[in-house]
Amino acid sequence: MSQTMRRRMAASGTAVLGLALTATACGGSGPASSDSQELKGQTVAVAGVWTGVEQKNFKKVLDAFTEKTGAKTTFVPTGDNVSTFVGSKIEGGNAPDVAMVPQPGVLKQFAEKGWLQPLSATVYEKAGIHFAPVWRDYGTVGGKYYGLYFKASHKSMVWYSPDAFEQAGIEPPKSYPDLLKSGRTISDSGLPAFSVAGQDGWTLTDWFENVYLAQAGPATYDKLAAHEIPWTHPTVVEALTTLGKLFKDKNLIAGGGAEALRTDFPESVKNVFGNDPKAGMVFEGDFVGGIISGEFKKKVGEDAKFFPFPAIGKGKPPVVGGGDAAAVLRAGKNREAAMKLVEFLATPEAAEIWAKEGGFISPNESLKLDSYQDDTTRKTAQSLVKAGDSVRFDMSDQAPAAFGGTQGAGEWKLLQDFLRDPSDPKATAAKLEAAAAKAYKD
Repeated sequence: MSQTMRRRMAASGTAVLGLALTATACGGSGPASSDSQELKGQTVAVAGVWTGVEQKNFKKVLDAFTEKTGAKTTFVPTGDNVSTFVGSKIEGGNAPDVAMVPQPGVLKQFAEKGWLQPLSATVYEKAGIHFAPVWRDYGTVGGKYYGLYFKASHKSMVWYSPDAFEQAGIEPPKSYPDLLKSGRTISDSGLPAFSVAGQDGWTLTDWFENVYLAQAGPATYDKLAAHEIPWTHPTVVEALTTLGKLFKDKNLIAGGGAEALRTDFPESVKNVFGNDPKAGMVFEGDFVGGIISGEFKKKVGEDAKFFPFPAIGKGKPPVVGGGDAAAVLRAGKNREAAMKLVEFLATPEAAEIWAKEGGFISPNESLKLDSYQDDTTRKTAQSLVKAGDSVRFDMSDQAPAAFGGTQGAGEWKLLQDFLRDPSDPKATAAKLEAAAAKAYKD
């Protein structure tokens, strides 16, 4: 699973448009007319991480593109390491035409290596019509627009058992102090509050990012994500202190930190929604709903519900997101047809196809909410879209992989150490800065 969904100054928009207009000459121009079949005889190879049902549903989107334009499509699974896969394909002279890139850091890497074709003016204009500027910003590297975010994730959700809340006599909390208070009430009723997937370091980065965004605010979040301020900054220490209040309370975490470090992500969901509940809540993104309904056959919205990650102090509730961006590869054999596909992916028509199948939310503001299968998904998508430019992309996904995306190293390991012993936030911040400084320098 990618640790998947950042912002740059919207003021760069004018410059990007000029560059996008220049790119049109080599990247394709206006959209294909309806069912024009103008690309008949061409094939577009699309590479992405999706497997199983996700891949099957995305292929339905590709089939609609074929019906519209006549171009055939193929989907090439990349495995989890998109960068290594695409690099090997380029080196071997068999590059895909489009890559669905799950991390801004990887998109930046591809762009800086010269692997990507800037997206056309048509894609840029469609993105301006259908998406909040923040999503276009996240697809921009060095003033050029390279990535159209087609699929999104919402990583600011606390899933809970309605039975556990009813037994404890509580309602979903509205603030972080109330979250801790509600957790202790659940614990007093005989069930630990949270199941924490400490074995998977990426879940701990999501915990930190939500606390940090809620406390420090979007502008400071952006600075830390770009390493423009150090991890020893007082806002980082404050966020770690806030998070530590949860981590150090053994009544709040099922089995305490030691047990959490032996719990992986699927197990954390099972601990709340399996047949033998061991906790009342689990924090993670919208994709939890798919596990609940698919793995445990529970009905989302009835047997399982969620509330937004709560506000801290005077700040707003955070909305941390992730996503997959469509990028056109220079080394692909059919760049013109590839650009037409990305133009199609920028439309609500394309997003609606997958939305109706389930397991999908889109940052496309023009997609009608009734396209989604159920109320829970509609509420999730509405929350993401309503957040507009206040959405912030998963910080660890923006960082170099050595710091933000490697098992047993960098941020993942250091936050696991902090979960084990949250007594010294300043020392943890210093270790995070040392690891970040080395990764960003390399």
